[in-house]
Amino acid sequence: MAIKRFKRLRQSLEALFPERHIYIRSGGEMRGYVFSTNKQLLGAAGVAVGALWMGVCTAAMMVNALAVSSTDQQVIKQKAYYERLNADRQARLNSAVAQLSATNGSLEELAASVEKRHAALALLVSDFKGVPGAAEALQVAKPRLLAASPVQRVQATRMDQERLIDAAESFAKSRAERLRLAMRMAGLDAGNYTGRGVSLGGPLIEAKDPRALAAVLDVDEEFATRIQRAANDMSDMRSLGAAAKKLPFYRPTSNPALSSSYGVRFDPFTRRPAFHSGLDFPGGYHTPIMATAPGVISFTGVRSGYGKTVEIDHGGGFKTRYAHLAAISVRVGQRVAIGSRVGGMGSTGRSTGPHLHYEVWVNGKAQNPNRFLKAGEYVQQAS
Repeated sequence: MAIKRFKRLRQSLEALFPERHIYIRSGGEMRGYVFSTNKQLLGAAGVAVGALWMGVCTAAMMVNALAVSSTDQQVIKQKAYYERLNADRQARLNSAVAQLSATNGSLEELAASVEKRHAALALLVSDFKGVPGAAEALQVAKPRLLAASPVQRVQATRMDQERLIDAAESFAKSRAERLRLAMRMAGLDAGNYTGRGVSLGGPLIEAKDPRALAAVLDVDEEFATRIQRAANDMSDMRSLGAAAKKLPFYRPTSNPALSSSYGVRFDPFTRRPAFHSGLDFPGGYHTPIMATAPGVISFTGVRSGYGKTVEIDHGGGFKTRYAHLAAISVRVGQRVAIGSRVGGMGSTGRSTGPHLHYEVWVNGKAQNPNRFLKAGEYVQQAS
């Protein structure tokens, strides 16, 4: 039956591509060329493969040109937001300059306004103490106005306060947004790690009530609103930063290379497709293996297939696993910090050579550790 089908197929192809003869006369000579069915089929196959390849390449280029990743969209939105914010700040600054230039108010009124704003800024800036980069970001160079009148010097100080609150808003907002983006890169909901209440000098003022804050701080409502926005972003930044320090965002070895990724791969023993639930880091025997987040050692010993293994419970449903170790340096119940040595790299268990098998688990499910490593790199850029 198969032979008959093959013969019918052969006959159909010969009917479609019959033997062709081409004669070319040149210089008084006649030359003939014979194109057999096989040669025509080979040529047709080549044309088809070329057309398919060009189609695939064209489609890939179009998809690559038109498709924008979610992260790129986030960066574009963030850039547009800051451009609008800078334009708005410049407009406010110009308006404030015009008002101050046109005012007929007394020196005492200006001084009282400056003192109240300064007290409000002092509460806000005190919350930024200890934050990396805050001291540099919140420095405002005051102009030298030794020969100016007292009113002009007070006005210049007030303008410095405008620049300072602008710097505080920008610093807290951009830092909080970078941390939110890092959380999304790790597949986490940043909203679970932030709160909107802000404590300024004792009283808890809700973000939706700038009048109450203006009354407490004894400043104008617009300035109080800006203080509140910066304080809210500062609160989010602190909450997200504190959460990031507790999550497995850091590398388990100093070697950035990977010998195997997360997902389906060909098993080195069976040579068949199999799911790989972690990352493999190559290295030499007894290369230090480090904790990727603070936590409590929940398991040490031998697991089937994993060999010598260490597991760390980081709280909040997060757990990390370090397998194929040659040596274990910790004990169950021991608290470890980021970067603490938990063991040495080896090849115990189901292993073809010295390497670390590293896993991240969230609420009992294995996650892609590479997402957390990339998020960690982004967090460190924001620090």
